[in-house]
Amino acid sequence: MEALGRQLVVELWGCQRNLNDAQAIRRGLEGAVERVGATKLDIQVHAFNPHGVSGVAVIAESHIAVHTWPEKGYVALDVFTCGPRALPEAAVAVFQELFAPEQTAVMEIRRGLQL
Repeated sequence: MEALGRQLVVELWGCQRNLNDAQAIRRGLEGAVERVGATKLDIQVHAFNPHGVSGVAVIAESHIAVHTWPEKGYVALDVFTCGPRALPEAAVAVFQELFAPEQTAVMEIRRGLQL
């Protein structure tokens, strides 16, 4: 396979804070884009009623998406970057700081072309 990008699928369990705070999540996405070394194109965040937030940072290198379930203490995070410069692992640390999970799991998928 010719790898074109790396995708991290991240599970955060037992999260302690900021799960329902759309502004904190927006700041987290901004910080993640910066720490990854990516180029921000747009950030959208939506708060659901009665709870939960989804946000996505569209970056030139692909995207960072986060979805929260405050009632479950759970966050699903997806970080997909292309090119050699961006470091998707750096985004995981930002969201660990933001949500203070008790447990984190990261699965990496190499995306690309079959040879």
